[in-house]
Amino acid sequence: MINSKTLRNNLFWGFILWLIGWILGIVFFMTPLKDIMGWVITPIGIVITLWVLFKKINREKFSDYFNIALIWTAIAIILDYFFNVLLFNIGLSYYKLDIFVYYAVTFVLPLLVGAYKMRKTKI
Repeated sequence: MINSKTLRNNLFWGFILWLIGWILGIVFFMTPLKDIMGWVITPIGIVITLWVLFKKINREKFSDYFNIALIWTAIAIILDYFFNVLLFNIGLSYYKLDIFVYYAVTFVLPLLVGAYKMRKTKI
């Protein structure tokens, strides 16, 4: 069972990471890179997400990292839909390969870092 402090922490960091990417998307939309902005933002997001996972997230069980992966991915999908597809009226053309890669990375990174941290603590 996830306690309320951990849930709030997971929601907070999931929202902050999504917000950073969203703001970067708005900035890149006003540049000549707008057609490839997802491929430019993703590496930046990976570095920031890894920093958060290694410096700001410390969980005791791998299942906690699985919960992070679920929560952060759900936040990304839901907020992207409301703030990009609906609010900016982009429509379903928003969903291209770069977006699906972004969702996959959002899910996989907490699992990889969690596995690494669990293995490191057992050594």
